[in-house]
Amino acid sequence: MRLVLFLLFGLLGTLPYLAHAEPNLVTRIVLGGKVEMLLPSSFEPMGEEMLRLKYPSRRAPTEVYTNETGSVNVALNHTKDRLKAEQIPPFHKSLEDIFRRLYPSARWYRSELTQINGRQFVLLGVRTPAIDTEVRNIMIGTSVDDRFLLISFNVVQELEDEWLAIGNKIIQSVKIIQ
Repeated sequence: MRLVLFLLFGLLGTLPYLAHAEPNLVTRIVLGGKVEMLLPSSFEPMGEEMLRLKYPSRRAPTEVYTNETGSVNVALNHTKDRLKAEQIPPFHKSLEDIFRRLYPSARWYRSELTQINGRQFVLLGVRTPAIDTEVRNIMIGTSVDDRFLLISFNVVQELEDEWLAIGNKIIQSVKIIQ
């Protein structure tokens, strides 16, 4: 009987760890076939209602993939803003300046140029205020079809410890298909 109780309590003690198992990442082709990246298999395109709530302005991303609660997202925005590949280095400083003005109270972790799968990207890592929490953002930007493409992973602060490494893995998996 003691062995059964020991095993039962031992199993119950592992339940929190089992509940936070890393999600299954799968390769998806997104943005009309322009981007290949890893996404959690449980993520679905964000519904119109949630999209309107999270992005109330007319500048909603082109595509957003999310968990059920909308607390973890991967957003892709292929803007109409012209950007050639050779403009990425000087654009880096401009993009950082924009975010610093938009979010003066943000906490910055990274701002750099980086290579991901053989392509140059601007990479910004920042925690920004939201209505009832703070949001950790990992954003990368590059030129696709001579237009600015911004891809961001964001997670509410309460889930950051669980999701940040996964977010970095997602960002590092991005491949531009051309």
